[in-house]
Amino acid sequence: MATLRMIDIAVNFTDGMFKGIYNGKQCHVSDIATVLSRAWTAGVDRIIVTGGSLEESKEALAIAETDGRLFCTVGVHPTRCKEFEESGDPEKHFQALLSLAKEGIEKGKVVAIGECGLDYDRLHFCPAEIQKKYFEKQFELAYATKLPMFLHMRAAADDFCEIVERNRGRFFGGVTHSFTDSAEDRDKLLNFSNMYIGVNGCSLKTTENLDVVRGIPIERMMIETDSPYCEIKSTHAGINFVNSKWPSKKKEKYDHESIVKGRNEPCLVRQVLEVVAGCKGISDIEQLSRTIYHNTCRVFFPQDLDSAADAFLASGHGP
Repeated sequence: MATLRMIDIAVNFTDGMFKGIYNGKQCHVSDIATVLSRAWTAGVDRIIVTGGSLEESKEALAIAETDGRLFCTVGVHPTRCKEFEESGDPEKHFQALLSLAKEGIEKGKVVAIGECGLDYDRLHFCPAEIQKKYFEKQFELAYATKLPMFLHMRAAADDFCEIVERNRGRFFGGVTHSFTDSAEDRDKLLNFSNMYIGVNGCSLKTTENLDVVRGIPIERMMIETDSPYCEIKSTHAGINFVNSKWPSKKKEKYDHESIVKGRNEPCLVRQVLEVVAGCKGISDIEQLSRTIYHNTCRVFFPQDLDSAADAFLASGHGP
């Protein structure tokens, strides 16, 4: 295996599956420590734990505090934006998010505002007007904290880009993660000079998806698992580019030395990198991993762009 250095920008460690709970049933012990051990061994250098509500963001911060290589986001997912109004005092709810973000910044753990954005595939969870209102509101969090944005866009490119455009002076950078939309929507995002695109297994399902990913410059790309979701399956178009494999067992036959079948986890971000390299025809996967690593540091860990990274960027590999 090549020596790679990767950052998984999206892991849902607050999900019950990492506590061994599936559809409300306890199938095995909580195993985040085991999952992390596999990730570090695979070359994952850091992980960003995603927050999608006020309570989930609190939990994400608590998880991030357990390891120096874990970080997190604070924000409200578009499908959960009703929580602002259901709280009874939307402004107080906003201030609680702001306080949590500031607390996390002081602890060196919160690196982005999000996951926020628009999701028109799941309007049954939250109507578009409420999503738009509180997506826009969360740019105030980014402006107040000087943090980048961790963004979600699903079947909503026009409204999403309109809101980003209107607020482009209120945030300095960000990533639209788990990108699965069209080439046209990809290009709309790339028109924002401070916007990166995050790809995972859901971005690599079909030949059409791979065509879209080919058109994302590696200087504008980040990689992620979005685990426990979005694994690369054997039916996916990019599966032939996957070289790294781990043994797996069904959750009912849990074994800490094996991946849980059907549950994605951070070590598998290596497979995402392999599919990106394969579909783009890039033979030097180490070079690819370095470029994507520095993209990620530029947005989320700018203080860590050390002299070696600066030299790498100055050599013409950076955006």
